Amino acid sequence: MARSQTPFYVAIGVIVVAGIVFLVTKANRPSISIPANVVVTAADTSGFRGYILGSPSAPVEVTEYADFECPHCAVFDQVQFPDIKARLIDAGKLRWRFRDYPIDNLHSDARLAAHAAACANDQNKFWEMKVQLFARQNDWALQKNAESVLADIAKSIGLDVNAWTDCMKSAKYAGRIQASFDEGNKVGVQSTPNFLVAGRIYDQMTADQMVKLVDSLITAQPRSGPPAAPVTGQ
Repeated sequence: MARSQTPFYVAIGVIVVAGIVFLVTKANRPSISIPANVVVTAADTSGFRGYILGSPSAPVEVTEYADFECPHCAVFDQVQFPDIKARLIDAGKLRWRFRDYPIDNLHSDARLAAHAAACANDQNKFWEMKVQLFARQNDWALQKNAESVLADIAKSIGLDVNAWTDCMKSAKYAGRIQASFDEGNKVGVQSTPNFLVAGRIYDQMTADQMVKLVDSLITAQPRSGPPAAPVTGQ
């Protein structure tokens, strides 16, 4: 009587299933990884203070510490920031400085997105990338196809996608992102978005609150130029 072939076919089936699982897992595994907690070198920060928008001579500077995967940051960028830009930055009152603050334990793709923006900056498209990363946050954040969505965004804003992809694969801005995160910790950032204004950290500001604060700081600044002539009686 022939021995049953069932165990043999079961073994083959297990091997096939294991092979399929391996291939699927490998296919879904990100091919681009931006390391965290890297050693920051002088080259990572040389000549770079952050992404700057506004006049160099603006009387007030605000630093925003943000996480591209943070929902509150996305709402701020889409609802409040355009108003701040129109009323303060475009008016020459305010210089805006953007710094990355990826919260890794909550947002696993935050550094990937920060690096996507850094690579876009190589082609002078940081601000365009920033807008799209926040506007399309639900499309890429925590999604298996995050890299393909980010590449689609890169294409949509007119980047040389091949050059952008090479930059992404190099992870060359990992140190810059880490330096930005470290800076946030030093100044007391607790969440995102946080704003550093005149040496103080502010949380969740609206455009109206920002305008009021900036105008008050400008008013409090000493006036330049010669003092006004005294008014004499008639």
